[in-house]
Amino acid sequence: MNLSVLIPLLTVYIAIMSGLAYYGYRKTNTEADYLVAGRSINPIVMALSYGATFISTSALVGFGGVSAIYGFGMLWLAFLNIILGIFVAFALFGTRIRKLSAEMNVFTFPSFLGERYNSKFITVFSGIMIFVFMPAYTSIVLIGGGRFLEETLAIDYNIALLVLAFIVGAYVISGGLKAVMYTDAFAAIVMLVMMAIFLFGTYQAVGGLTAGHSGLTALKELVPDALAEQGHRGWTAMPAFGSPIWWTLVSTLIMGVGIGVLAQPQLTMRCMTVKDNRALNRSVLVGGIFIFFMTGAVFMIGPLTNLYFYNTTGELAMTVAGGNVDLVIPTFINEMMPDWFVYLFTLTALSAVISTVSSLIHVQSASFSEDILKNIGVNSVFGNKISMSRVGVIIGMAAAILLAYILPGGVIAQATSFWFGICAAGFLPVLIGSLYWKNSTRAGAISSIVVGFAVSIIGFLFFHQKEAAAIGLANALFGMDTLAGFPMTHINPLFYALPLSSLVFILVSLKTGEQVDIEVTEDSVVSK
Repeated sequence: MNLSVLIPLLTVYIAIMSGLAYYGYRKTNTEADYLVAGRSINPIVMALSYGATFISTSALVGFGGVSAIYGFGMLWLAFLNIILGIFVAFALFGTRIRKLSAEMNVFTFPSFLGERYNSKFITVFSGIMIFVFMPAYTSIVLIGGGRFLEETLAIDYNIALLVLAFIVGAYVISGGLKAVMYTDAFAAIVMLVMMAIFLFGTYQAVGGLTAGHSGLTALKELVPDALAEQGHRGWTAMPAFGSPIWWTLVSTLIMGVGIGVLAQPQLTMRCMTVKDNRALNRSVLVGGIFIFFMTGAVFMIGPLTNLYFYNTTGELAMTVAGGNVDLVIPTFINEMMPDWFVYLFTLTALSAVISTVSSLIHVQSASFSEDILKNIGVNSVFGNKISMSRVGVIIGMAAAILLAYILPGGVIAQATSFWFGICAAGFLPVLIGSLYWKNSTRAGAISSIVVGFAVSIIGFLFFHQKEAAAIGLANALFGMDTLAGFPMTHINPLFYALPLSSLVFILVSLKTGEQVDIEVTEDSVVSK
């Protein structure tokens, strides 16, 4: 790349981001400012920040590459992202989360659940789960950004990781959630414009909408034998029902992420940042449009890379990318798009990774300070409550960088579904109960959270083939990669962990109904 063009462009970009971060820093004076942006964020800023946090390099790079394998069936995930991740999350869940969090004066997702059920255990346990397991998700977002910069800028992957980590750490430490959300909103605008251009350019490169889809359909005879044997029927058709690929696509990629979005702590906290329900309702349209042009666009572009590369090189996308699914989209951009777009899309990748990682690190630091340390009696560091969160930033970022070096290639989409899945199984029943079921109890909530996380993690360690084989614990203990055969090896643990945690929540709550401490009414939280 021409450094005389790239460096000024990056300088302007970083200057704008730094200016917004400094503005957030100047507006951050209290603990509420640092943790929930003072509960006064503009609804458009909130919607853009939510979307930018949701859509990371794991979507643009990792899931874009995965869709090059699975095809247009991935668009069902985009549909769930809009219906559940935007409409339900804002209009149904968000309004109650905003109101209850303000009335209970809580600033984090674990403290919201803990206060609702009057349980310090729930707060601490949830905070530990976030602080321990979220770095795995954070690391794969860093990996996606690092791989993109490695491919497009021809710089060392290790240097790319460290640069991204330094930038994100500086923003979060300085300005808290206000700095994060202001920079997120700018990043979202950059991402939206670039993805719209990218989608249009891709269809133009394959001959248009009709020619592109019909041409891709005609390639179904070229599906690799290994995929065809597992149920792949072409990139414009769903896999054979009940086949290994169908189970992976539906249970892990579509349902695992599509349902898991409702229980994401970093997204739920966005609902705590606006001042009223009207602001949340206004955010629905902006958020829906943004998610469509992010996930919808990349899930159409991914499959079409096969047609483009076949027309230009005679090979499918995965072959051109050297077998690394995470390199499909970066390679496609370098081959197909003009030079000016490569420069600007570099900013899109930076925006995606910075916006998501900054939000994840902020949540981890908040869990470290608010949910763990404060509840074990540590109320300040150096006499400053905000300093505890900043220590959490450093620890969380260090863990994410370490995992980014350890995790293997092509792991972005899989690690994303892992984090979204365990959050859904562990948090979703309890979250819904806290908002809508007045008879839910502390004992039911504790049992559900523990069962949800435990069953999910056991499923990934011993039954789901990709994770179980990679981790190797089942092989070390029992001499086999998984403890069950197909279809359990391809069914995401969410499919059995979520129903089980829901059932436990209901049954234990009914059994211990007399222990109800707090109930939710239409308008307020009422102490019993």
